[in-house]
Amino acid sequence: MRAGGRDPVVFVAWDAEALGGVQRVTHTLAQGLAVRGHEVHVVGIHRSAAPFRHVAEPGYHRHVLQGRLGRPSRRRLAALLGALRSGYVVLTSPGTVAWAREAIPRHLFTVGQYHGSYEHARSTWHLRSIRRHYPELDQAVFLSPEDAWRFTEDCLLPNAADVPNPLPVWPARTSPLTAPRVLGVGRLAGVKRFDRLISAFAAACRAVPERWELHLVGEGEDEPRLREHAAAEGVADRVTFHGRVPAERMPLLYLHGSILALTSDHEGLPLAVAEAASYGVPAVAFDVSSGVRAVAARTVPPGDLAAFTAELTALMADLAARRRLGAAARDRVAAYRPGHVLDRWEELFARLRL
Repeated sequence: MRAGGRDPVVFVAWDAEALGGVQRVTHTLAQGLAVRGHEVHVVGIHRSAAPFRHVAEPGYHRHVLQGRLGRPSRRRLAALLGALRSGYVVLTSPGTVAWAREAIPRHLFTVGQYHGSYEHARSTWHLRSIRRHYPELDQAVFLSPEDAWRFTEDCLLPNAADVPNPLPVWPARTSPLTAPRVLGVGRLAGVKRFDRLISAFAAACRAVPERWELHLVGEGEDEPRLREHAAAEGVADRVTFHGRVPAERMPLLYLHGSILALTSDHEGLPLAVAEAASYGVPAVAFDVSSGVRAVAARTVPPGDLAAFTAELTALMADLAARRRLGAAARDRVAAYRPGHVLDRWEELFARLRL
């Protein structure tokens, strides 16, 4: 048996300091494990062009393998890991597993995460990479029992487990859900399909007498196109683009929101939906994964904009339904409270040492 329960933990991510869901989960886990007494390192393979501070006062070490002008160095990773006498290396994506696996000393345990869904993986190179590389790891970790089972069956994995993403915090207060405000949270990029959300919102506004607003939180290359789309739909004066919002300001947005809407083409376990639910805010979403089904209050078939619009309209018109569904969603995501998820990770580490 290797060293005790407070062994070092190293997270390796493709771009650890970028603004994104994988990065936020990584830093949340790193901080939580550091608070519990682990020596924790977060390693970015590439240097972020626009670094984002996910944790105000990190209790863990941060590293970047890419030099200012050069390529990332596996030798630097091997040197960092070689200095550890024991511990766990958590690789946060298929690309990270493929790039970093050979640099990891054999005396360290290897854990490969996948933050997407099986549905998404099978339509991309991710599934081929998981089939090739993840069986060689000590542990493969997926977001839900259903995904762990489906990857096990398809990829013949001997080592699959499921651990959900943690919420950054568990809020003491919840939203009253009275503000006429729909939230859309995520990168303003094609895969998030905020154009569909704007269209659904515009149609719902025509059916609901109260004056509602749509608040989009995030930045990305699609913002000019989305602004034009909002104008074409006649709701430019009701859509607010917040851009990049610091993590510490997100609670206020959730507390003043009444519905979260998710129109993505694919998601794993969407952190924005889970966060909104923790504040009692119900979500309407396309049913693109088991993770979405676990946290959204209402789901509709993928791409069915008419059904999405109908669900959004119904919630905008019914405060009692919002409160009932929001309370139920908060109960469901209690399993993602930071302490519960950190317990799951430490239990996983303990099993690897047996």
